[in-house]
Amino acid sequence: MADDFDTSGRRLTTSKGIDTEELTGRTFPYQFDLSLVEDIDLNEATPGQDINWLEDIHLMQEGGMNAVFDRYTNAFLKIHFDIPQGREDEFARKVLIKHLQEGNSYGIWLKHKHAKFAQPELGSWLAASQTVGENWKPAQLEGWQAPLH
Repeated sequence: MADDFDTSGRRLTTSKGIDTEELTGRTFPYQFDLSLVEDIDLNEATPGQDINWLEDIHLMQEGGMNAVFDRYTNAFLKIHFDIPQGREDEFARKVLIKHLQEGNSYGIWLKHKHAKFAQPELGSWLAASQTVGENWKPAQLEGWQAPLH
């Protein structure tokens, strides 16, 4: 996508949308192959067996392509395979669950460094998830010193 510039050469925009592929520079097999998510049992995979949170997950469009919104990353996860008609939200939910269970959400990756309290790395999507955030320390820029008062 091309950037727009004003008359002085300053960049006006850098991107019109954000998606997981832009953030991570990666795609994942389940974005391309329906068979890798088809057998996911949404009831079984739902945190705390509370399926209500899935009601907010819908198939959307990002850049003219099917996508599901990953709120932990605040980005779209594109879906490259053809979705059977009438099952759009179901497959969006299955792709998102697979993404979260495999720990591929950029938001999950950031937990290792930025989680301020002990929590399951993969949330409640996997019971055996490791714990992160037990020894959080604030980030410190190299060479930075607090100002003298």
